[in-house]
Order: sequence, then structure tokens, then C-alpha cells
Amino acid sequence: MPVTIIPSFLIYCYITGVTPGPANLCSLSTALHYGKKTALRQWRGLFWGYFIVSMCAVLITRVIGTVFNQYVGYLSWIGAAYILWLAWHTFHSSEYEEKEATHTPDFFTGMCLQFTNVKIMVSCTSALSCYVLPYTDSFWVLLGAGLFLPFTGPMANLLWLYAGASLQNIFRNYQKQVDTVMAVSLVLCAVTLVWTH
Repeated sequence: MPVTIIPSFLIYCYITGVTPGPANLCSLSTALHYGKKTALRQWRGLFWGYFIVSMCAVLITRVIGTVFNQYVGYLSWIGAAYILWLAWHTFHSSEYEEKEATHTPDFFTGMCLQFTNVKIMVSCTSALSCYVLPYTDSFWVLLGAGLFLPFTGPMANLLWLYAGASLQNIFRNYQKQVDTVMAVSLVLCAVTLVWTH
């Protein structure tokens, strides 16, 4: 990867990491509903899930190369459907809490979320196929970029997590409104995911 392309790569990683998506909104929601300690436990799962997805993206882009790009559109529709399901669940989360205590988010909840998070699948494969493969066919450069990616998205998750933890007391008074805003944000994520393909 040429040095001149690195700033563009870093901006891409920042934008895809910090924009609302399933993991970011889940981090915010978990911090709001369960507090920082539980949210950090879930975040560790988000990190390792992202790491595994990133390493799979390295292998997929290495083995399949540009052929994989024709399937991104299908993955986007599957991911959009999943994000809409998350939006529905988020919108009704306060109702679930009132009925009975639900499963407290943990490491495996975070990891499983990342395994179904099409946003990061598309983000990782796009980063590798657009910023690395056109400039080198070195597996080690591809692996290096793949190892860097888990330090972008999950770090952005921490921003959302700490925002939720610091605003927890305020948002408890407006739980339904917060759930509605997060659900609408997820719907917008789903729409933009398929709108571009």
C-alpha cells in the first residue's frame, strides 16, 4: 500500500467505525440499560468478534479476490434484514424489560453480534479489496491491514459505550424515546446499506 493512500484508508476506517451501526448502537444501548461494567464485558466480545471477522475477510479477499465483490449486494440485503430485526427489538426493549428480566449482555452476546454484523463484513472486505489488493499481492501486507482493522471499529464502540454510560441517568427518564431514536437509526442503517447497492 503506497504511503499516499494511508490517509484515505485511515479516514475510511474512522468513518465506517464511528458511524451508527449494530455494534455501536448495541454498545450505547447496553451501557444505557445495564451500565458500564456489563457493557465493557460485552465490548470484549465485540472486539474478538470483529477480530475474527477481519481475519476471515483477509482470507476471503486473498483467496477469492475481486470475485467476492459481486456477492456484497446479497450480503447487504441479508444484513439489512438483520438490522431491521435489531431495530424492532430495540424499539420494544423497554417492554421486554418490564415483562421479565432478559438475558444480560455478555462476552458471547457481543461476539455473536459481530458474526452477524454485515456492516463490518462489508467494511473489512471493502477496506482490504480497495486499499490493499490494488497495490500489492503480499499476504503479509494484507494480514497487517487486517490486524489493524479490529482497532478501528471496536474503538469506536467504546466511544458509544462511554457516551451511554455517562448519560445513563438522563436517558433512564426518557427510555422509550431513546429506544425509538436508536431503532430509527438502525432502520436508516438498513436503508443505506441496501440503497447504495
